[in-house]
Amino acid sequence: MAQTNFNTTTISPETDYEVRSLDTMCVNESDVSLPWYHNLKYAAVGVLFGITFVKAEIISWFRIQEMFRLQSFHMYGVIGTAVAVGALSVFLIKKFKVRTIHGEAITFQDKKFNKGQIFGGLLFGFGWALTGACPGPLFATLGTGALAISVTILSAIAGTWVYGYFRDRLPH
Repeated sequence: MAQTNFNTTTISPETDYEVRSLDTMCVNESDVSLPWYHNLKYAAVGVLFGITFVKAEIISWFRIQEMFRLQSFHMYGVIGTAVAVGALSVFLIKKFKVRTIHGEAITFQDKKFNKGQIFGGLLFGFGWALTGACPGPLFATLGTGALAISVTILSAIAGTWVYGYFRDRLPH
């Protein structure tokens, strides 16, 4: 069994995965090290994704309010389509053992349920209903020139910091 050495502590890969899962850290990191400018392709995809969000009205506060008031199918159709595409993609990746563009295997790990997911989901939903924005479209909204969303972005960052500060005392 291979051991990973973090600072002075030796952690087995199983323990490392368990800790990363609890901390919602990436468990599928690449071992490939590339120069920083290789990340520009991800920035380009992010910009295209943001433009898609704007054109599909996913960032619209009114569309999100319609969804939470059960007045329109628009957002449910978008979310349902995303879930279907994601499920089909995972199925195809597993079936054909698709690899990354760098030739690394893609693995999926089962997640353990804990009550913190319920509390976190409720907080996320309240924040989404209150602000009309979830984390994904925040920057797309800022890109449209709606500078008021900066308050929401700063609040999201503060919420992340608060979670990190109190993480050890929260139910997991």
